[in-house]
Amino acid sequence: MGGRKTEYSIELHTDQLEWLKKMRLAYGLFDESKALRVILDYVMETADPSVIFEEIRCSHCHRVGNQD
Repeated sequence: MGGRKTEYSIELHTDQLEWLKKMRLAYGLFDESKALRVILDYVMETADPSVIFEEIRCSHCHRVGNQD
């Protein structure tokens, strides 16, 4: 798709980054950033935000709640 990109740093849990790495390798993507952009593009085009953000489905949230 190309286009202009902006560098932005985020924190991920180790298993989340490992999953992105697996997806990058499985689908021949340039890097993990591309894998995440593919996911974001799909979600932005197809998903209802309330379905994503109103239900907690975080395997890491048992420690600090929904904001981690």
